[in-house]
Amino acid sequence: MAASYFSNGSGSAPSLLDLLIESLRCLPGVGPKSAQRMAFHLLQRNRDGAKTLADTLSRAIREIGHCKACRIFSEHEYCSICLDASRIRSKICVVESPADVLTIEKSTDYKGLYFVLMGRLSPLDGIGPKELGLNILEDRLKKDTVEELILATNSTVEGEVTAHVLSEIAGKQNVQTTRLAQGVPIGGELEFVDQNTIAQAFAGRKSY
Repeated sequence: MAASYFSNGSGSAPSLLDLLIESLRCLPGVGPKSAQRMAFHLLQRNRDGAKTLADTLSRAIREIGHCKACRIFSEHEYCSICLDASRIRSKICVVESPADVLTIEKSTDYKGLYFVLMGRLSPLDGIGPKELGLNILEDRLKKDTVEELILATNSTVEGEVTAHVLSEIAGKQNVQTTRLAQGVPIGGELEFVDQNTIAQAFAGRKSY
């Protein structure tokens, strides 16, 4: 923690303001100066907003879990997509994060189901098949009438390794696997690719 200019009177322990600033740094892309600006803004300009944020965040942590079928964030046992009877049950698109689901929903006319890995295979980081819920996916492929597994993992080394493992799992159940077509840049993450590129890559997906 950086040196504090805000004494709490004890002469040793960090002040509450220091703790607030440091806590805000857990957000992606937020450094010391940005965290300080956020803390000052909330305390100086928008204490009501800060209280609402704190209350909502606390409730979200308590109540939001994962959909039992696809693993996307959900405050209910099953998410709205999995419960939607109009979705095509024979297609499952596998993505790395919930943000990827939103990107595909906004960028394409895909009407199938999803499976969210919440990451990608990375043995060095302790992320293996169990952490990605691959056993849950395999059970879905065994029990449901799935005809196509769409591999929409990112075009990174880890994403490609993950796609290969997913393809092997699908192959054991005689499920066709397809991969997004070229257009998504190598090393790129789906969340940050423009919508037209994603739509074209999705429409032009090929057997994997």
